Amino acid sequence: MTPPVTWPAYLGLSGKELRARAEALRELASPCRLCPRECHVRRTEGERGSCQAGLRPWVSSFGPHFGEERVLVGRGGSGTIFFTSCNLHCVFCQNYEISQLREGREIPVEELAAWMLHLQEIGCHNINFVTPTHQAPQIVEALALAREEGLKLPIVWNCGGYESVKALRLLDGIVDIYMPDFKYGDSQVAARFSEAPGYFEVARAALKEMHRQVGDLEIRDGIAQRGLLIRHLVLPEGLAGTEKVLRFIAEELSRETFVNIMAQYYPTYKAWQYPELARRITPEEYREALEIARRLGLSRAGPH
Repeated sequence: MTPPVTWPAYLGLSGKELRARAEALRELASPCRLCPRECHVRRTEGERGSCQAGLRPWVSSFGPHFGEERVLVGRGGSGTIFFTSCNLHCVFCQNYEISQLREGREIPVEELAAWMLHLQEIGCHNINFVTPTHQAPQIVEALALAREEGLKLPIVWNCGGYESVKALRLLDGIVDIYMPDFKYGDSQVAARFSEAPGYFEVARAALKEMHRQVGDLEIRDGIAQRGLLIRHLVLPEGLAGTEKVLRFIAEELSRETFVNIMAQYYPTYKAWQYPELARRITPEEYREALEIARRLGLSRAGPH
């Protein structure tokens, strides 16, 4: 008989195992192979790669967030921690001050652990790491410290979908809810607008690994407990490749996948430099995305 899954997942790991995972991720960070870019910069020698991150937590802000999906927010909010920089370079990023202009400061891992505990104390339902990929070692190190001090909230890995399977495997048994964007169905479009070569192929492999680890999203009393929650932002002119993205989810993951099909695109940051991105989407473009999801049998896809 398969033993029941511990929830939150990391409570099933010893402190020693959590620290070992942090060390293994740190080894991936120098020379850096934490994300598919594989910059190979030596962070231990002070080198900075595409994301410019070092080996200390680099953060912008933290607090309860009430603008996330309802299944994350509940009454107490999602306990978000915004990490500075990103391994993607989206020209239309709505958080570009943090992700592209890199507003934030480096802090000790002990302070990051204290932030997690504070979010728990004020009643948040989860710890939501926003753009965590490039800082995975320091996050897991801080999580080990917070666990020792009584942290017991589920972990949300809120990422851009451009993930290394090797790094994801080191998060197995640590992350409860994976919340990746699935931005593009065409890697050439991804290369142009996010400087992310091979995005579609990389995201497919990453999402399969995430789904293998946590399965479809489980919700109890209106709050997400464990599983995969995918975000897909509809772009003007069909640039997101919505049908290809949703077909992959339906046919290669699960028709029970929880997909937030988002309509809130607006031109910001450098989007105005690209005529095809310089407008909001139309109601018809959004309705078409919802119709594709319905046709493919994705019963949990829609505005969330």
